[in-house]
Amino acid sequence: MSASLKLALAQLNLWVGDVEGNVGKIIDAATRARDTLGASLVVCPELSLIGYPPDDLLLRSGMPAQIEQGVERLLREVRDITLVVGLPEYVNEAAERVIYNAAYVIRDGVVLARARKQRLPNYGVFDERRHFQPGGRTLVFDHEGTRLGLCICEDIWGPNPAAAAKAAGAQLLLNINASPFDLSKSRERRRVFDSRVAETGLPLVYVNCVGGQDDVLFDGDSTAIDHDGRIAFSAPLFEEGVFALDFDGRRWSGREREAQSREAVVYSGLVQAVRDYVDRNGFPGALVGMSGGIDSALVAAIAADALGAERVWGVSLPSRYTAQMSNDDARLEAEALGIRYSVLAIEPAFEAFSGALADSFSGRAVDLTEENLQSRCRGVMLMALSNKFGHVVLTTGNKSEMAVGYATLYGDMCGGFAPIKDVYKTLVYELCRYRNTLGAVIPERVLTRPPSAELRPDQKDSDSLPPYEVLDPLLQLYVERQLSIPEIVERGFDEAVVKRIAALVRRSEYKRRQAPPGPKITECAFGRERRYPLTAVYGDI
Repeated sequence: MSASLKLALAQLNLWVGDVEGNVGKIIDAATRARDTLGASLVVCPELSLIGYPPDDLLLRSGMPAQIEQGVERLLREVRDITLVVGLPEYVNEAAERVIYNAAYVIRDGVVLARARKQRLPNYGVFDERRHFQPGGRTLVFDHEGTRLGLCICEDIWGPNPAAAAKAAGAQLLLNINASPFDLSKSRERRRVFDSRVAETGLPLVYVNCVGGQDDVLFDGDSTAIDHDGRIAFSAPLFEEGVFALDFDGRRWSGREREAQSREAVVYSGLVQAVRDYVDRNGFPGALVGMSGGIDSALVAAIAADALGAERVWGVSLPSRYTAQMSNDDARLEAEALGIRYSVLAIEPAFEAFSGALADSFSGRAVDLTEENLQSRCRGVMLMALSNKFGHVVLTTGNKSEMAVGYATLYGDMCGGFAPIKDVYKTLVYELCRYRNTLGAVIPERVLTRPPSAELRPDQKDSDSLPPYEVLDPLLQLYVERQLSIPEIVERGFDEAVVKRIAALVRRSEYKRRQAPPGPKITECAFGRERRYPLTAVYGDI
């Protein structure tokens, strides 16, 4: 092995479909790695040219030409440094066009080598077998006297590709990724790193992307591991950058990042997700319906931190049932954040709808219909502001509510993006407390008063749902771990409560199917990852 090696990890925020823009970022990263950091090799994430996940964009007839043009530009403009870059590779085989999830090794206008992903994930948020063909062998190539084995993302989650690289003479493993974030992912990655290093005895470099893409969030977490399993370097989470590493033939330079609390990591991720969704879709700003409650308080804070106060518009939409303290707390938070703030009472709209429906409702008692009607008045008004001014509406529903249908279709579910859709209510409180450690913006009363939708007199969430301290662990078992009702009851939950909550989850599937996207942070999020039928009979399993 060469006595020393300096390489750079390009932890990039890549936009799906923006081949030209992504190529520009790759070139800038290569230039910085060469000229500023003195690296001889720069490694970029999986599918860097097109972004991840590209989904059916891969099938567009014009995409192969765009990828080809991107590669040609890299060949022209990247000089005096070796570049490892991920891309979709279109190949004609037996009169049929197939696509590989590939990586090219490029140096001074030449593609020196090609790697093709062997293990195609088809679980969770992944659907790679829909588009890609698996590769057949692991690439090992020479760089300045060091033999490098190149694996693509999932290839390293099992032993065979890494073992094949070792057998082919690799002295160092490179692993390029588009690995989505969830609360357990960093721990899972460390477990995989330990396994591959233990099996091969080879040092390993892991490169990942950052940024929010619809309902998927990428945290970076690019890492270098010594041959004995020591974490020698880990890049900051949710931070784009190019990071240099020196290898002396035995160990990497660098250090692990400082530990962060769960709340700090999740909050940073949600801020990243909102910023990328709003900016990439060209919205001038965001609207948040501010009720004075805990959920809208968190979403408003996230929006202001993501976009800047000048791009966030908080709107209070009080009704006859809204407590004065709720109005006061919404205003106090808006002032603390420095965002624009308006008050638009829904009473005139509610009266108009109620009057229009009076004859049809004659003889029927007031019930949930009137509660939902208030929520729908708010949704109509927020969407009208969105249409007029172009701001996206950020919905404020959390995962606990979305799971059991404690949300109004065409009401508080109206909007374009749902920042806390995958955040349980108990975590909402923890995130609010964390945000106040960075600067007190959420009134203390919001953190301590019982949560309420305020759609009828003296209403509390606990009137309809178990305490969130009970509900959230139950939902984690039923939704994320997919345990049966008997298995959950065995863990100490009341059988009647479990059956009622499971029934609510099942009956609310049609609502969730119509909800806006939101960033995944748990092991199983509603949306792309959890695909249940709307119409099905499967009972208490």
